[in-house]
Parts: sequence; C-alpha cells; structure tokens
Amino acid sequence: GNAIKFTDEGGITISAEVLKKKVTFQGQEFPGYVKVRVADTGIGVSLDKQDRLFQSFSQVHGGLNRPYGGTGLGLAISQKLVETMGGVVNFFSMGEHLGSTVTFTVPLFQAPVMVSKAE
Repeated sequence: GNAIKFTDEGGITISAEVLKKKVTFQGQEFPGYVKVRVADTGIGVSLDKQDRLFQSFSQVHGGLNRPYGGTGLGLAISQKLVETMGGVVNFFSMGEHLGSTVTFTVPLFQAPVMVSKAE
C-alpha cells in the first residue's frame, strides 16, 4: 500500500522468489522460504528518519500539512505479522526523492510442487 500511496510518478516493481534453503523457526525445519521485494520510485525516506519507520504511530512525513494520510501503523503491523511467521522485513532507501525498497522473507511450510497442465 505504501508504494502506491507514495509514488506519484515512475513505477512500482513487485517480485517474488522461492529460495530452497532449509530454515529453522521455533525448533521446526522448513524446506525453504519465499522472498518478496517491492521497489518504487516514490518519495523515499531520508537516512536520518529510517529508524522510525517500524515504530507504531510514527510517520516520517508528518506535520499538520502533510499530504499523505494514515496512522503510521502499516509497516509496524506488517513487521509483526512477518516476524510471527518466522520471517524478516527490511527497508532500504538512499534518501528523499530516491524511491524505496521493502523486502520480506517468510519460511515455506511445504516445498513448492511443479504442476504441469493436463493436455
């Protein structure tokens, strides 16, 4: 949602890949994990404000005249959900007006199965 909200010009790229590397979470072994990446050309975040991104009710682009709505909970909730599933969320931006990239990984409960189309 943030990629759409904060990107007026340019674009958004979403990719996902399955990594077949065994991982352990809460004493249970999983056959791999999925990594999702969302990159945008939006407003970005200055380096000195990035540490606040995952704090509840914190908004980097705050103030009385801020052009973007929201409660400042989206990334905090997303991080909690991903961590509950044994995953990790990462954020990267080179600074304001330079876009942003968010990645998250979560363990796969079952190895992917290739299915061919029946002819």
